[in-house]
Amino acid sequence: MSSQPAAAREAPNHFIRQIVVEDRAAGRHGGRVATRFPPEPNGYLHVGHAKSICLNFGMAAEFGGVCHLRFDDTNPVKEDLEYVRSIQEDVRWLGFEWDVLLHASDYFETFYLCAEKLVRQGAAFVCDLSAEQVREYRGTLTEPGRDSPWRERPVAESLELLRRMRAGEFADGARTLRAKIDMASGNINLRDPAIYRIRKVGHQMTGDAWCIYPMYDYAHCISDAVEGITHSLCTLEFEDHRPLYDWFLRQLDLPGDPGLTAPLRARGLSMPVSTPQQIEFSRLNLDYTVMSKRKLMALVADGLVDGWDDPRMPTLSAMRRRGFPAAAIRTFCERLGVTKQNSVIEFGVLEGCVREELDAHAPRRMAVLEPLRLVITNLPAGHEETLRFANHPKDESLGTRAVPFSPQLWIEREDFAEVPPKGFHRLVPGGEVRLRGVGIVRCVELVKDADGHARELHCTLDPDTRHGMPGADRKVKGTIHWVSAPHAREAEVRLYERLFLVPDPDDESGGKAYRDHINPGSRRVVRAWIEPALALALPEQGFQFERMGYFVADRYEHSDARPVYNRTATLRDTWARRA
Repeated sequence: MSSQPAAAREAPNHFIRQIVVEDRAAGRHGGRVATRFPPEPNGYLHVGHAKSICLNFGMAAEFGGVCHLRFDDTNPVKEDLEYVRSIQEDVRWLGFEWDVLLHASDYFETFYLCAEKLVRQGAAFVCDLSAEQVREYRGTLTEPGRDSPWRERPVAESLELLRRMRAGEFADGARTLRAKIDMASGNINLRDPAIYRIRKVGHQMTGDAWCIYPMYDYAHCISDAVEGITHSLCTLEFEDHRPLYDWFLRQLDLPGDPGLTAPLRARGLSMPVSTPQQIEFSRLNLDYTVMSKRKLMALVADGLVDGWDDPRMPTLSAMRRRGFPAAAIRTFCERLGVTKQNSVIEFGVLEGCVREELDAHAPRRMAVLEPLRLVITNLPAGHEETLRFANHPKDESLGTRAVPFSPQLWIEREDFAEVPPKGFHRLVPGGEVRLRGVGIVRCVELVKDADGHARELHCTLDPDTRHGMPGADRKVKGTIHWVSAPHAREAEVRLYERLFLVPDPDDESGGKAYRDHINPGSRRVVRAWIEPALALALPEQGFQFERMGYFVADRYEHSDARPVYNRTATLRDTWARRA
């Protein structure tokens, strides 16, 4: 059965759910619900795909149905097994498990038998026009197209040429198989679209067995039908393709022609053949990012990011590496709802879901990213003790941890100001501040470096303000965090911001391309000091660095010997103030 992590919650209601409810009540598809997630393995999944994943797997789980993972591998030029592996990993990380793993290439023989049937019925023909000529003949949105000179080619001749195309007798692009529909249709997708093209390239699954490959619109509806899919859920850009989807299914009548699916049954791929219903919904669009696979690939290829899983990218593997919890992405998709209205969602909404999830579950730790030394002068130089800190202020089940303390500390440089701005409530010369879990210290001396910058603070600790002492509740306005300098571990911390400086990087109205809007400060690396427990964390383990934000141990590079942390999100949305 398809898994859906949020199945225990009340199912969100939306128009697709209502369609499924009504179909089941009317007994359509025998009451079955079968969906599929059909990515093309030509890149990594991004957060936009997460909406489709959650919807397809969610519908199947709610109604006791099945959801297939099917790779649309009909274009071998752009596809790679690396993408196949990453897609499977991303779907599972997001929290779902498919009922069966399939490839469109599983159906290549059936696609071909269907093509011969269309030719025999006079619904398809072999065309000798070049790709450029086909575009010229297609017409425009305001002008009808023109029939190909080969449109009335005899059925027997087209059938023979199709078989010769399959046998590899013609060069790439020399001929195509086209559906015969209506060159005057107001829907350009119906103007005799291509069904097969010649591509003499090897395929990742079928090797050199084929040199003709089916087009997406043709292969997709057949794949849905032979898999027994009942509700084919896709994004709105395919709405104009639905008449073609339905036309192919009517012409082929797959449920009524078992000979077309005989090759599948012979391979043990026997599924209930259906007449699926295509339903479109709005895609997920985020500001401050690009979602085009072509543009994301260019960012990687041109070295503008550090790969598909660079934490600044909108891919699921990048968000995982950045520390976005899968549960937060599922919550985000659920809150967006399912509509037919395209809109752009603020990136801050996604980050809000991330903060909400991490605030509830991320253990707390202390780390200093921009260190300034603080020396407590009224404690012996060799003084050491161990303090106990709660791992989470609202979840006692997470227990406590030991934190070493000594008179030599690192504090955040921004927690001290020689000339404080108005409203500054942290440490100043002669001022007091509370050290988290320790007590109140007073700054008695500022030591500067040769450039006149603060190098070291000398402070005294009020012993009466320590835990359990009479003055422990004495009030001061500021509390700061720290790490013990002799015990702290050095770490590489990567501070990530949004990759683009403008909300709509795709907007080229000002003469700039999306890459012209890349944020040069989107990645900054600092040498930080962390409490010892952070060095022992496992890769992908996330924490709140107190007062600093949410961070995650890098999935690939973090180790006890060399701690590496990525910032997942700041504690608050700092970009909202910039807008």
